[in-house]
Amino acid sequence: MGSIEVVILGQRYTIKGDAEEDYIRELAGYVDSKMKEVLHAAPNTSPLKASILAALNIADELHSTEKTQADLKGLEEKANALSSLFD
Repeated sequence: MGSIEVVILGQRYTIKGDAEEDYIRELAGYVDSKMKEVLHAAPNTSPLKASILAALNIADELHSTEKTQADLKGLEEKANALSSLFD
């Protein structure tokens, strides 16, 4: 398990884990950009509130992606069922 130092909103954090360093840096960069988006939209927001709003935005993205994947899986199953009618 290694340690990687990342910077989010100018604050340094040490992240410990088994993931590749580049991957952790990519995640930290993504979180940093989401927090900056929130602060850009609402400059007087506290860092804590910005963190919560950024987390909600990221959770929304995750939920939407999972729903899309489930919808695609349902379509694939229907397509396979229809395809089997022609075999």
